Amino acid sequence: MIDPFAPAHVTAERVRSGDLAAVEVIEATLSRIATLNPTLQAFTDVTAERARGAAREIDRKRKSGETLGALAGVPFAVKNLFDIEGLPTRAGSKINRERAPAARDAVLIERLSASDGVLVGGLNMGEYAYDFTGENAHDGNCRNPHDVSRMSGGSSSGSGAATSAGLAPISLGSDTNGSIRVPSSFCGLFGLKPTYGRLPRTRSFPFCDSLDHLGPLARNVRDLALAYDCLQGFDAHDPVCAPRGVALTSGEIGKGAEGLRIAIAGGYFDTAGMPEAHAAVASVAAALGAREVVDLRGALEARAAAFLITNGESSALHLERLRTRAMDFDPDTRDRFLAGAFVPAVWLVRAQRVRRWFHDEMLKLFDSFDVIIAPATPCVAPKTGERLLHFRGADIPLRPNIGVFTQPISCIGFPVVAAPTFGGDMPIGVQLIAAPWREDLCLRAAYTLEQSGVSKAIAPASMRV
Repeated sequence: MIDPFAPAHVTAERVRSGDLAAVEVIEATLSRIATLNPTLQAFTDVTAERARGAAREIDRKRKSGETLGALAGVPFAVKNLFDIEGLPTRAGSKINRERAPAARDAVLIERLSASDGVLVGGLNMGEYAYDFTGENAHDGNCRNPHDVSRMSGGSSSGSGAATSAGLAPISLGSDTNGSIRVPSSFCGLFGLKPTYGRLPRTRSFPFCDSLDHLGPLARNVRDLALAYDCLQGFDAHDPVCAPRGVALTSGEIGKGAEGLRIAIAGGYFDTAGMPEAHAAVASVAAALGAREVVDLRGALEARAAAFLITNGESSALHLERLRTRAMDFDPDTRDRFLAGAFVPAVWLVRAQRVRRWFHDEMLKLFDSFDVIIAPATPCVAPKTGERLLHFRGADIPLRPNIGVFTQPISCIGFPVVAAPTFGGDMPIGVQLIAAPWREDLCLRAAYTLEQSGVSKAIAPASMRV
């Protein structure tokens, strides 16, 4: 019997030792996907034959004495905005599925495959990544494994649901305004939004180029760090990918948070009136010994800047589709793109100035602190179909405002690990934020939380089949 919730690093070690065959792992995974995906709607494409072939090759290599990679036999899946050889890159849309099949995998898929990870499919997502809910008008609403009547979060909805439900111990998503951190919070996972420019986006479908990040989701910190290790490295085909040295982290997370200076984000990030978010931040702060509250001055303005930049850049990308195929968009997505087409250029210039100012203000804080704790979402996952979010005494539109706490940090590209907590039946996450290029500090803090028991991914009761 193969445990679908076994850590990826444990599975890889068993495959390398010969205790477990990669073919066994993949057959069990494909069977589980076939059983649960009709309910969850996490996968849009299952690459079964490719996965079986890769598993057979891994077993052949082991038997012949060849060295296997760090992810030997580990299944992984990717948001369907990553190019997968032989499949059209959907990006959650109706229009894109008419594209020619991709000629080559995205760079990050190639890197996980080179580490002997096994791709099992493409995952559901919000249309063109402009979504925080996980509701997709074309591929169906992705369901939360902890309660299938609730949202999985978006736009990396399938990534959150598949990894939470034990369909793939590692998944890849994208994060422009919170699209890794929101599903991590709602589905009870660890998710990494790395520094902007750390991981190449080569051969993935863009949303907003100056804000787009790619990163992994996992059920434990060691797996998250292991995946991150395998993903790192410069790629000249992404013009913003920084030519920095590889910063390995999986061997360093055991240092934990000892010696780290940790603060709590206040002001804009205050959680008064949000009991679930408040309890999550309080429990994490206590476990990390954080007492000092700092005001992230300018976060409100930074969120406004992120809205404008996202709206303006993304609408320009889709302008021709809007002109010729407007009725093939999800109406909610289409209307947001149309609004972006009318954003004055002077507003975008001002937004970029605000972005730089907030970036510099945040950097000053990291002269005094190593990690800052902030809420990831204002609440646990809402019910599918809900349209309003009660926030600070008012009912506001839910779809654009679930990312109220993630957008300011996206705007400046700092690294964040989302870490889950459970105060009841549903999870809710916190953000662990560090200075640029210091993903290792976020991961160390997350590891301490995991070891303390405050932060952990709990297998959803209904998914233990």
